[in-house]
Amino acid sequence: MDLLTALVEKGLRREQPTREEALAVLATSDDDLLDVVAAAGRVRREWFGRRVKLNYLVNLKSGLCPEDCSYCSQRLGSQADILKYTWLKPDQAAAAAKAGVSGGAKRVCLVASGRGPTDRDVDRVSQTIEAIKEQNEGVEVCACLGLLSGDQAERLRAAGADAYNHNLNTSEGTYADITTTHTFADRVDTVRQAQAAGLSACSGLIAGMGESDEDLVDVVFSLRALDPDSVPVNFLIPFEGTPLAKEWNLTPQRCLRILAMVRFVCPDVEVRLAGGREVHLRSMQPLALHLANSIFLGDYLTSEGQAGQADLDMIADAGFEVEGAGTTTLPAHRAAAESLCGAGCGHEEAGGCGAHAGAGCAHGEAAAPVTALATAPAPAPATAPAPAAAPAGAGPRTDLVAVRRRGAGTDLPPNA
Repeated sequence: MDLLTALVEKGLRREQPTREEALAVLATSDDDLLDVVAAAGRVRREWFGRRVKLNYLVNLKSGLCPEDCSYCSQRLGSQADILKYTWLKPDQAAAAAKAGVSGGAKRVCLVASGRGPTDRDVDRVSQTIEAIKEQNEGVEVCACLGLLSGDQAERLRAAGADAYNHNLNTSEGTYADITTTHTFADRVDTVRQAQAAGLSACSGLIAGMGESDEDLVDVVFSLRALDPDSVPVNFLIPFEGTPLAKEWNLTPQRCLRILAMVRFVCPDVEVRLAGGREVHLRSMQPLALHLANSIFLGDYLTSEGQAGQADLDMIADAGFEVEGAGTTTLPAHRAAAESLCGAGCGHEEAGGCGAHAGAGCAHGEAAAPVTALATAPAPAPATAPAPAAAPAGAGPRTDLVAVRRRGAGTDLPPNA
């Protein structure tokens, strides 16, 4: 396809595709899907080889959020049956992080529900960062605490944080349809505050909320303009008890096309396969590794993920390798820009690129310690309502889906 040839050439030059080209990727047929994956895979290998970076989520505070993000099981008014608890102590969080690092995680992501941190919360998280780094030499720590204000980004950076996550989630034009308690501009401002403080910016999207192709392209182009170093791509987990509980819009093929589009728009950025991959990609997850160079290992914030060992087996079986702590994730030109001017500050040479999901403050539906390493009993699965099975390829197969709520109805302790 001439389209794919052009997109590969642009990706190898770090050149932004046109809006029409990005839309055309999303409109390709299932017959052309493997060609699309192969083309985007060439771009992925150019900048990241066959390395896969492992990230691990620690849920510092679960539920109890005052924001009304429609996709989130922790939102204000949520009826979802999830674990709810207040702040973990630094030693508890450090113990949870240790499980992920032992499983191969290079980055630990510290997530807390809420609109944004108080100054006291920043102190708590700073102590947690210090505890994690004392126990795990070379580990990266990313904070995800919601909207930032004042000098909070600088304080997190001084405490040893390497990165800050705050997702845009959806397009500016449709943002108010998803959330009313804060704005798209609020999210952009927080990412810019993190960048200005020298933190590596992590910002991504959630697909599957009923958005159009145009909305998806809009948010990814907004992310490229914002230029984060990491772009998590989340697929909506439609939790019962949330406004989007019935939004089962994704097929594995659709997810792969979305990932390919993100890779073409953001060729040299860490594209992370994030929340919902197990639910929507299912047996096609290995193909997604040809598009994304980063994944979350193990469980998510309020839902179970794939077992940690299964993730590691999948990476090896697909011919990829886990990225080691001594390897720089970003390509040389982006890594050099970070060292000169502070992480995630713009990188105009690269054309400016930015592209986990679920929780009300831009957090992914993401994670506790690796499932394979957990010692507590696993929660029973909660199967989503299943309509009559559709013919293969005709649409989402919700009869194949089981959303497993982490710890609901059990005595499973936080992050176990």
